[in-house]
Amino acid sequence: MVQLIVGEKGKGKTKELLSMVDETLEKVDGHIVFVDKTHKHMYSLNNSIRMIDSSEYNLLDSHEFIGFLCGILSEDSDIEFIFLDSFLNIANTDLENVTTVVLRLNDISSMFDVNFVACIEANEKDIDDEIKGYIKVAL
Repeated sequence: MVQLIVGEKGKGKTKELLSMVDETLEKVDGHIVFVDKTHKHMYSLNNSIRMIDSSEYNLLDSHEFIGFLCGILSEDSDIEFIFLDSFLNIANTDLENVTTVVLRLNDISSMFDVNFVACIEANEKDIDDEIKGYIKVAL
């Protein structure tokens, strides 16, 4: 399953994402991964959650980002959720191409039985109709 949190800058997407992380931690037995472009939320997360700073891996485009996520999943088959903050930045994509990346995440989700939750800095009306069904929260 892929879920999106969408909203313009400063609307509280990250706060909503962190709240979802906490709720998920109480409900799942598997592992949780949190990917961001910095370590700034490291102390906001429970120490059982794996925090990954994507900027340390010099990902050049969305294809490398997808490979990066597959690498994370290949090393731990117990991952149930991957939370992705600042999705457009860490996936090296933009609104014009985000649909392709989200649909690829959906394929990976089905293949590996993992859930993705991603924050996208955009107004809901600017999201492609093809992925509007993935929006869980619009701020």
